[in-house]
Amino acid sequence: MYMSDKKQIHIAILDLYEGQPNQGMRCIRELLTQYGDAHQLNISWDEFDVRLKNELPDLSYDMYISSGGPGSPLDSEGSVWETQYFNWLATIEAYNNAAHNPVKKSVLFICHSFQLACRYFKVAQVAKRRSTAFGVFPVHMLDTGREEPVFAGLHDPFYAVDSRDYQVIQPDTKQLRKLGASLLAIEKERPHIPLERAIMAIRFNEYMIGTQFHPEADASGMSMYLQREDKKHTVIESHGFEKWQSMIEQLNDPDKIGHTNSHVIPNFLHQSIEHLVTVEA
Repeated sequence: MYMSDKKQIHIAILDLYEGQPNQGMRCIRELLTQYGDAHQLNISWDEFDVRLKNELPDLSYDMYISSGGPGSPLDSEGSVWETQYFNWLATIEAYNNAAHNPVKKSVLFICHSFQLACRYFKVAQVAKRRSTAFGVFPVHMLDTGREEPVFAGLHDPFYAVDSRDYQVIQPDTKQLRKLGASLLAIEKERPHIPLERAIMAIRFNEYMIGTQFHPEADASGMSMYLQREDKKHTVIESHGFEKWQSMIEQLNDPDKIGHTNSHVIPNFLHQSIEHLVTVEA
């Protein structure tokens, strides 16, 4: 275990939920609290309402977690909040690229933020899906994913909560190579279906990583969400009662959502804090 001589860890959470009710922010807060308690670290955080209030963090934070959110990751192009979000991202990127800044800033992008980051870095196409992906799905690691520290301890495939109307496809290998970026995971391989598999995770550079799925999702929150009458009706209407029932059952499997929840964000925190401790030692 690393030392807790870095007693105060200060994290910025970028809230992209646009004021809509969600489980994501609660889950992120709980994971940060649990991690701090488990490792005797004093973890504090501030939250920034990116889309409604145009709030963005400065460079005083040790690391950043940018959340999922509703709506189209394409229609926001040119909006004030997206322009400022991309300017913030450029500032973090420039800070990390500066040799005179030995302590780098780590960033985790989740779902909607991941799609925006893919547009910012121009590493792949972001496109609307034929139908909504919603539920618990297997995520398949690529070779680079098996070597990724943030995925350490995960099964292959591992299971994650997926909720999206858009997808990241058609990676630009030239741009990936230029950035030193790596594709880490894709959605379930289905050779008999002539549709390109969506990219589920990318390491954009040494200090920035993103997932299309929701690594913060926990079984209890997702179960409550699925059992809301409106959401239950939507799932049954679109996919049938058996699909809804199967999703509830999968949430209770400790090797699925719980396993992903207890590994990805804790691994991100561990890797980021290790960097801080190593550089500042």
